[in-house]
Amino acid sequence: MKLLSDLLYDARILEVRGTTHVAVEHVAVDSRKVQPLGLFVAVPGTIVDGHDYIGKAIESGAACVICERMPEEVPEHVTVVQVKSSAAALGHVAAAFHNHPSREMKVVAVTGTNGKTTTVSLLHQLYRLLDRKVGMLGTVENRIVDHVLPATHTTPDALSLQALLREMADAGCTHVFMEASSHAIVQERTAGTLFAGAVFTNITHDHLDYHGDFNGYIKAKKQLFDRLPASAFAAVNADDPHAEDMVADTKAKVVTMAVQGVADERARMVENQITGLVLHLDGQELYSQLVGGFNASNLLAVYVVSKMLGADKMNALTQMSLLKPPAGRFERVPARDGITAIVDYAHTPDALDNVLKTVAHVRTGGENVITVVGCGGDRDVAKRPVMARSAASGSDRVILTSDNPRSEDPAAILRDMEQGLDPIDKRKCLSIVDRREAIRTAAALAEPGDIVLVAGKGHETYQEIRGERIPFDDRLELKEAFAPTT
Repeated sequence: MKLLSDLLYDARILEVRGTTHVAVEHVAVDSRKVQPLGLFVAVPGTIVDGHDYIGKAIESGAACVICERMPEEVPEHVTVVQVKSSAAALGHVAAAFHNHPSREMKVVAVTGTNGKTTTVSLLHQLYRLLDRKVGMLGTVENRIVDHVLPATHTTPDALSLQALLREMADAGCTHVFMEASSHAIVQERTAGTLFAGAVFTNITHDHLDYHGDFNGYIKAKKQLFDRLPASAFAAVNADDPHAEDMVADTKAKVVTMAVQGVADERARMVENQITGLVLHLDGQELYSQLVGGFNASNLLAVYVVSKMLGADKMNALTQMSLLKPPAGRFERVPARDGITAIVDYAHTPDALDNVLKTVAHVRTGGENVITVVGCGGDRDVAKRPVMARSAASGSDRVILTSDNPRSEDPAAILRDMEQGLDPIDKRKCLSIVDRREAIRTAAALAEPGDIVLVAGKGHETYQEIRGERIPFDDRLELKEAFAPTT
């Protein structure tokens, strides 16, 4: 239980009706979850506005309400607090309700279009190898030390985030590494969280349906760094042209990183093969099981974070050689006849370009590259032709197919993708709506030594079609496609 007055610090109050000396036993943003002596926070959403449910929340026993617009009628026994931003207030209230767990740990956020999941996963692995109790919040899963919890969003909502951070603090975690999506930053899900540092991986075409345009997307990411305290660090990938934009207004200590250009911290690729990387890093050579230039950048980010957090250099580098890629990130699948089969989460043009560049780099001769790729429904339409063009430019054969079509007609999505293909590209492309059939076709086309890449879904174990999540795992489908027939 908390007093409302103790929860309202940093809430940017505009007006209060009633007493703030009232007990709060739980906090809710869903009126259906309100209980007696509860606090209901009315948050405006893109589909549902919490202000429309204030009455229902009060009927369910809410003793107090936080909102941006004062309701016309409220019972005298209910306290109403008007704030500038309900979403931001929710983060601060949730943090206070859970006794500010982020103040008890070193919390580091990783943001960027690509590389968030891999970087966070590698950091969690590294700090477990360094014998630290550590938490992880990511797209694939959440972890409290070694206990795995399912993840429903890249970054949880503010209430869930603070509850998870409290669990981590209570479990003795000293560090937490979390993905910070652009949606989460704009929606204030991280408000109330004290960050010890933040990492910028890169920014490319994605989520423009939500942010409006590329500048809006950049500004969304930038907010994370704008809000960092002076005690924090901001590690940015200087190989990305927007790195300076990210930290232009930050109070944090800026550390630049680069694999290609000039920076405070640099890594140089010595070898890049299908079996792994060799990097020259801070005067030492590091062997890694990870593959590709994009993973060189991810590994550099991991090392820089460990350095900024005070880890011993040689111990960190030694343990980094044991790190494994997360599920569905350039993950090799058993195949036949010396064929290399790879599943990767690449679902943006830049990510697909990077994976195909890595494949091109590790090719040893005349192998064909056969790529299976699609685009999600109800999402950024503009990237569809770009994705098809990227696939065609880096592949010998391309099969366009479904990738979570959601409420859209998958054939229409494929037609959008085909718009990005010139006549030459079209001759090497097939469009197959059924993803299972597309994967099996790619396997059937592959000759000994060829490379088959199935991109877009990675770790996901479902296809989302017309509101249903149907079990579907690219890794299992690809493995089965190459299984010998009996």
